[in-house]
Amino acid sequence: MFKRLIFIGLLSVYAQTWAALPEFTELVKKVSPAVVNITAVRGGKDRMGIPGDQEVPEFFRKFFDERQQSPSPTAGSGFIISADGYILTNNHVVEGAKEINVALSDRRERLAEVIGTDKLSDLALLKIDEKDLPFVEMGSSENLEPGEWVVAIGSPFGFELSVTAGIVSAKGRSLPSMTTANYVPFIQTDVAINPGNSGGPLFDLDGKVIGINSQIFTRSGGFMGLSFAIPIDVALEVVVQLKEDGIVSRGWLGVGIQSLDRDLAESFGLDRPEGALIQRVFADSPAQAGGLEVGDIIVEFNGKKIDLSSDLPHVVGRTKAESEATLDVIRERQHITLKLKVGTLPEESLRTLTERRSDVPTGNRLGIVVTEVKRDDRRRLDIDRGVIVQKVFAGPARDEGVRPGDVITTLDNQWVNSVEAFEVQVEELPPNTAISMRVVRNGQPEFLALKLRD
Repeated sequence: MFKRLIFIGLLSVYAQTWAALPEFTELVKKVSPAVVNITAVRGGKDRMGIPGDQEVPEFFRKFFDERQQSPSPTAGSGFIISADGYILTNNHVVEGAKEINVALSDRRERLAEVIGTDKLSDLALLKIDEKDLPFVEMGSSENLEPGEWVVAIGSPFGFELSVTAGIVSAKGRSLPSMTTANYVPFIQTDVAINPGNSGGPLFDLDGKVIGINSQIFTRSGGFMGLSFAIPIDVALEVVVQLKEDGIVSRGWLGVGIQSLDRDLAESFGLDRPEGALIQRVFADSPAQAGGLEVGDIIVEFNGKKIDLSSDLPHVVGRTKAESEATLDVIRERQHITLKLKVGTLPEESLRTLTERRSDVPTGNRLGIVVTEVKRDDRRRLDIDRGVIVQKVFAGPARDEGVRPGDVITTLDNQWVNSVEAFEVQVEELPPNTAISMRVVRNGQPEFLALKLRD
C-alpha cells in the first residue's frame, strides 16, 4: 500500500510538471508561414565542399555534390515583416552576394533585392516582389526577462522550418570579438541554434518576434548551449532607417572607455564597480564640446543606468544624432550633471569598427590556422605527414574552398612536415603567383590552386 501511494505521488508530480511545460504546436502553425530560407550566391568557389554552411557534420556530407564547381551559396534564414514582401535577416547571410534567393514556406522561390544593410547591427533588409504575404507580429525585447520561454524557427544546415525552444539566459550581452561588439545588447538564450539559423526569428510564447538569431559561441562549429539574438527593438530602429535612407546613422560621443574592477572603483571613491570610465576624449568631439574629461565616470545617460562600460555604446548608439543628452557623471568623487549634443558616428569611425581585426585572428597569409595531425589521425587518414586546418578566415584559402578539418599535405609542390615548416613555407610563397596545395578531405585528396594577393 505504501509503495502504491509513492507511485501515485510520483505520477502526480510528473503530471504537474508536464502540465507546466509550454505547448508550442499552435504557435509554430501560426508563425512558420512567415519564416523563409535564404540562399546567397557569392563569387568564390567551393571545389570540395557542400553548399551552405561549412560546419556540416561528416555524416551529412554524403548528401551533397562533393565536386561542385559553381559559385558557392550560403544558406541562412529570415522572416517576412510586412505583406508587401519586406524581409529581415542577418547582414552576414547576404553580404557580398551576387544573387539572393528566398524560398517561401509554400515552396515558391523569389529573387530578393537588398534595400539596405548594416554591419554594426548585423542586419539586412530585403524585398521580394510579392503581395499579400504572411508576416510576423513584432513584440518587444525591452521587458523580456531571463527564464522566459522562447522559440526559434530557421534552416540549420539547410533543414527548413526547424523548430527549437529554450529560455532566455541573459540580456544586454556584449560580444567583444564581433564587429557588432558595442552596438548590440544581445539576448543570450540556450535555444539550439546552428549554422543556417542565422537571420531567423526568435519568438515569445505569444508568437511575437522578440529577436533575430545572429551568433553562437562554439568551439566545435555547432551548438554548445550559448546562442545570441539581436533584440527586436534594436532591429526595428535599424529597419526604419534602412527603409528611409538605405543606411543607418548612430549617436556618437567621441570617447574611449573602459570598465572598472573593484580596485579601480575604490581608487575613484566608488563603493562598487559601476559606470564607464573615460580614458580618452577625442578632439573636436561632442564629448569635448560638452565638457567631458578623462577620468570621468559616466553612470547614467538620459536616465538610463550605466552599470557596465559596455552599456554606454548600446545607449549612445541608439540615441538620435543632434539631440541633447543629459549625463550623470562622477568627477573627483562628486556627482555632476552635464548636458551635451550627441553627434553622428563619423564614417572613419564606422570603417574602423566594421573592418577592425585587432582582437580577431586572421591566420597567416593564406587566412588559415593549422595544427599538427595526431598520430591516430595519421593512421586513420592513411597519411604520413601534413597539418590539419583548424580555422579559416577571409583569404585565398577560403576563396578556394579550404575548410576546418582539411589536411594539407603539400604546398607549392613541397611536402608539409610540421606546423613550423608550413608557416615558413607560407611566408616564402611568391605574391601574385598561382601555387598548388594538396588537400585530403574524407580520405579523398585533391589539388587546389591558390593565388596570394600580396
